[in-house]
Amino acid sequence: MNDIMYIGYNLLLALLLGLFKDPVAVVFIQAVVAGLSIIFVYKISRMLFNKITAIIASFFYYYYSWPITLWSTYILSDSFFISLLLLNVYLLLKFMQSNKSVYKILFIMSSVYILVFRPTGVVSLFFIMVYILINIDTQKVWEFINRHRLAIGGSLAAAVITVIYLFVGNKLDPFLSSMQFNAKMVLYNVYAKGWIYDRPSPHDYFYKPNYTIDVLNSLILSFLVNNWDHVSILYGKRIIAFVGKWAWDIKLTGIRSYVRLGWYLLPAALFLVGTIAAIVQGIFRKASILWLTIFAVFVFCIILFIDGMYRYKAPSVPFIMIVVAYGAERVFHEGFVLVKKMAVKLFSKTRRNTGLDSSM
Repeated sequence: MNDIMYIGYNLLLALLLGLFKDPVAVVFIQAVVAGLSIIFVYKISRMLFNKITAIIASFFYYYYSWPITLWSTYILSDSFFISLLLLNVYLLLKFMQSNKSVYKILFIMSSVYILVFRPTGVVSLFFIMVYILINIDTQKVWEFINRHRLAIGGSLAAAVITVIYLFVGNKLDPFLSSMQFNAKMVLYNVYAKGWIYDRPSPHDYFYKPNYTIDVLNSLILSFLVNNWDHVSILYGKRIIAFVGKWAWDIKLTGIRSYVRLGWYLLPAALFLVGTIAAIVQGIFRKASILWLTIFAVFVFCIILFIDGMYRYKAPSVPFIMIVVAYGAERVFHEGFVLVKKMAVKLFSKTRRNTGLDSSM
């Protein structure tokens, strides 16, 4: 099943190994690709906000992304996927700004590849489609549908017939059985044990699960419905875990602990400032791709699990850094404006006092 869910990465890996005949070359390419992601962070930040935000976001991502660079030295899909996701968002924004067909074609190609690269890609692409629906011109959509209604209708009919054939002919049974088996593994080996991460931790929630299958003869629905209260608590703990491991270790025992807490909360505060500023400035809708992508990764981590190394959270990091950078840029900007106003007032007051002294 993992081979199917990661077929995009496996094919890329096979292609690179076939071309270079050496795993070291593949690792080197992964490291280079991980470095290129900083360029995409800069480009996306510049398109959505401004140059200062782009510079700050690039610095933040470079400073905080050392684990991603470390993972690129192993045969893992993380660095490739993060760069692919950033590329996909970049191509989408370029197409929406320029309306050039080349960006549209490249965006569609990268979207299809994201679907098969790793499971996170399915959830991420769904929320990217939500962004398109939010920002698309509905009148142009209806014009396109009317212009190509026969082709669209034929394609939908062919898709429905294909799905019916696959189900009736039991062609999907091996795939569906494999999906159910993996779902059972997650439910019984992670949910039932109250694990927050992909392995035991001191913060897990232990309970006695109800394994009765009595909801639509579905193992998944039955487990979630019959254990909804325990699952809700588990989700709550995962929300805390998503913030970072530091959330479990905070002990307010002195001044240093409060300073440490403030340091950890600073990115969250800047993220909140960036979010509010985007809404106030009227650019939240345009930049909502950032929050939607972050939310996609968040949903994936909460529903499945957060691995102990936070690799499944990593795809959200560059987008979080962009929002944090925008918050920092707004703080600097407002601070500069405030200092400038105070300086003008002080200068005016000084001139008035000097004039009074001269007249006397």
